[in-house]
Parts: sequence; C-alpha cells; structure tokens
Amino acid sequence: MTLANSLISSPQLDPAGKGLGMFPAGLASADAAGLGWNLLAQDVSLPVAVLYESRVRHNLQWMRQFLTAYRVKLAPHGKTTMSPRLFHMQLEHGAWGITLATAPQTKAAYLHGVRRVLMANQLVGKANMAIVAQLLRDPDFSFCCLVDSVASARQLGAFFAAQGLVLPVLIELGPQGGRTGVRDDAALLAVLDELANWPQSLALAGVEIYEGVLKEEDEIRAFLRRAVATLRELAGAARLRSDAPAILTGAGSAWFDVVAEEFAGVDIGQPLDVVLRPGCYLSHDVGAYRSAAERIARNNPVAREMASSLQPALQVWAYVQSIPEPGRAIIALGKRDAAFDAGMPVPDMRYRPGGEACGKPGKAAPHWQITAMMDQHAFMQIAPGDDIEVGDMLSFDVCHPCLTFDKWRQVLLIDDRYDVTGVAETYF
Repeated sequence: MTLANSLISSPQLDPAGKGLGMFPAGLASADAAGLGWNLLAQDVSLPVAVLYESRVRHNLQWMRQFLTAYRVKLAPHGKTTMSPRLFHMQLEHGAWGITLATAPQTKAAYLHGVRRVLMANQLVGKANMAIVAQLLRDPDFSFCCLVDSVASARQLGAFFAAQGLVLPVLIELGPQGGRTGVRDDAALLAVLDELANWPQSLALAGVEIYEGVLKEEDEIRAFLRRAVATLRELAGAARLRSDAPAILTGAGSAWFDVVAEEFAGVDIGQPLDVVLRPGCYLSHDVGAYRSAAERIARNNPVAREMASSLQPALQVWAYVQSIPEPGRAIIALGKRDAAFDAGMPVPDMRYRPGGEACGKPGKAAPHWQITAMMDQHAFMQIAPGDDIEVGDMLSFDVCHPCLTFDKWRQVLLIDDRYDVTGVAETYF
C-alpha cells in the first residue's frame, strides 16, 4: 500500500490552500497522484511543505523495530502532525493507539477512524468533557486522560457520573519545577482518595509521566523509576482497574530510548501495557531530535545494532525571490511557513529550473545560512560570486517539526523522483 492510499477517507483538496498547483474543482486528495504533478517541474506553488515518502517509510520501520526489541507499545503523539493520513500510516505499522493533547484533537482523530486515544493531558472544562463523553458512547472507542489534582478528579467524577459513563484516567507524576503532574506522595494520596469517591465514573488505569521537562539523564532515570515504584504500589493496593491491562506510559521524542530501557519488562503482578509516545520520529528533524538520535546511536545497545538511524523527512521548498545586495539572498519563505523557535531552517538542496542541472537537484552551498525571518521572507547569507539566481528552488530542513506542520493545511507526499504521490491533510 502506498502512502497516497493509506487514508480511510479522502476529503477534497482545499483550493485556497498554499503549496498546491491548479487542479480541478472537487478533486479528492487521494486523486492528487493522478495529476502527474512534479515538484521540480514547478507544477505546485512554492513555498510548499513536503514529506519524502521513502524517508517516512524508513522512520516507520525503524521505530517499529526499535520498540519491538523492547516489547513495548507505541502511541505516537498526534499533535506533531494532526494528520489522519499519517495517523493511519503509524497504526498500519504497529502503533497501539494515537496520543493527543486536547478534546478537539481527539474528536478530529475519531472522525477519521482512530479508535484508541491516550490523551496525555488533563481534561478540563464542561465543553471538553462533553466532547469526550460523546465519543465514549461508542463501545469501540478506547480513551484515557490524566489527573493530577483533587479538583480535577472531583470535576471529572461529577461530570461523568451525571452522564452515566466511566472515564479511565491515569495518574500523572511530575517533577519539581516541571509542567503538570503530582509532585509528592501527599498530593498523590489526596488524588487517589478523591478517585475512590467516584467508583462508578472514574477508573484508575495506570501511571503517566513526561520526562522531556528534565535535561539530565540521571534525573530522567530517577523520575522513571519513581513512576515504576508508584505503579507497583497502586497494583499492590488493588487501586487499578481490573477489566483491562494497566498502563505505564512516558517518552517524548528525545528520550524514548531511556524510557524503553527503564520501563521494559516491568512486572506489577497483573497485565500491563507499557506505552511510549514519541511523535516527531515520523518526520524527524535536523535540530534537537537529530542530536537525540546521535546520542541514542552512541549509547543504546538496540540502536547500535540497527543499520541506520531516523532520517529527516520533512522539508519546505521555496524560491530565491531577490538578491538585493552582495552577500544576501531573500527567500520566499517566512515564519508563516516554517518553524523558527528551535533554530532557523537549514538550506539543503538547490535546483535551477531549466538550468544545466535540470532534472537533478544539487547540494546547497554549505555556507548558505538563514539569519533572520519575517512573515513571508527569510534572509539568507551567501557569498559574493556564489552561483545563485532569482528563481532558483531551495529545499530547507526544519528544526522542531511540530511548528512547521501546523502552518500547513496540506502537506505533499513526494517520491524520490519528486513526483507528488499524495496529500496529507492536517486538522489543527
């Protein structure tokens, strides 16, 4: 099955969407491959965000192999892409479910066929609770969210009791100075006591952590061991639901190897699903996640045995718009098109339509560098005399892919010939 055919439904392309060429009215996204578009032939409007099909497949297979070695499950964080097409690719490659952060994200995934969601966040507010309650009335839908306070447990308990529904919840543990999460044993006990007041509407499913707020490996491992110890205590005290396996879950995209090492093989005396949640592995990047991959390749015994690592699969292509002075090129790419919070886009390939290199992009000069970005423009440092012209097409790797995906309603899938093989819609 190709990436272009992996979506269970095929919405129409948005004619007002950026990064597309002219196409017939009412065209379904699944039919985009039939148009014969080619990126280098300028059949699509630039700037455009693209995913390289072969690299995406490689990353899917790499992560599946890695987590299979540890015998743990995968629920990739869907907020990275918010693309149902990509969700289903991940599920088809063995994902246990999809992680999401909000009730509207959960609804979007459900409406596109996702039937197991781990909401790695607190569920707060009547309207958000009502969204989840509606979905829970489908017996085929599996869901859990987080609690870390007495107030949260009380509000959830009362709302879902009134709905006649049982909401599975995970206790979230958090480190001092971190984000959300129970900080100490006294707070944990208070939350557990409140959960016990709602046996007909709240079911304690396990323990969740997010280790990404910590920076040092020894701190992370201590935090993970705290989670394991807490889960064992809950199991020993018969506080966990008995109608489904317990859940122990953690792992963002930077430290999933350490989480796998600490959580794999944990025995709590009852069925247990260990679920890891990296989201950025699918697209990867050339910033923090590349650095994490290099650390994993050095330190992790499973990764050292694998033939390769994750590959950056997401790029944004744009034109050289102006060369107004020596040493500076202006690129038709801006903050509306690519993330800039964790590092500027990095020039990768250059292609000159109709030039001598027609048909084959070449590497961008290593000294080309984006130094600043505005809404629709990027300032690129070049050297006087460089072979660069207005109209040249440049590809850019990105840092922190989450904040590039959410700038695009439609991301093109392309093969190694730069042919468009499909479109991945996003629902941010």
